[in-house]
Amino acid sequence: MKFGIIVFPGSNCDLDAYHLVKDVLKKEASYIWWEETDLSGYDALILPGGFSYGDYLRAGAIARFTPVMGAVIQFARQGGLVLGICNGFQVLTEAGLLPGALYRNAHLQFRCGWTYVRVENHTLPFTGAARPDQVLKIPVAHGDGNYYVGPEVLRRLKKNRQIVLRYVDAAGRESAAANPNGSLDHIAAVCNESGNVLGMMPHPERAGEALLGSEDGLVIFRSLLQYFDQRGGGSGD
Repeated sequence: MKFGIIVFPGSNCDLDAYHLVKDVLKKEASYIWWEETDLSGYDALILPGGFSYGDYLRAGAIARFTPVMGAVIQFARQGGLVLGICNGFQVLTEAGLLPGALYRNAHLQFRCGWTYVRVENHTLPFTGAARPDQVLKIPVAHGDGNYYVGPEVLRRLKKNRQIVLRYVDAAGRESAAANPNGSLDHIAAVCNESGNVLGMMPHPERAGEALLGSEDGLVIFRSLLQYFDQRGGGSGD
């Protein structure tokens, strides 16, 4: 399985994602510069965290118009797997690949630290290796992670099981204290209706080694490998 990691000016978590895929999972990975338009040969794309284009206008707004994003949109529409992490999540909402928007954190402060998220849908390519309602310890680092959609869209997200992760405490309970940014309905991650595009604010690539304090982020990546293998993608190499 080959991962492509999109790099925008201002991306700073591309190195973390590359390290996890290449050095931890021992899978093939390549950087994809924002000017590229040929995504053939990739099985999954990662839009990493950071501050693409300095978050000018608003987070993800300028990156959405880069040449590579046209190719990413086409890749996703053809069923390709796309994972947007933090700023990558913001870019995916700006590009219309995911519903909703990400506002300034409710307390107007940048938050960097550990959070707990509960797996709400374990049937997706990104969560197939998780247990139902499994609680994962994964860090966040963002100032614009306050997820919002209108009432009708929220009802649709719930009906279609597009809410993938929710912020909870270590015991799996929802609370204001466990929500680091004020996200509507404690939402930490959502997917598109087809389930092949996921956006999440927590950083699973920073929770892939015991030395870092948690290996729970590996659930996301191992789910992708499992999905690929089950679809007949070969050995996952």
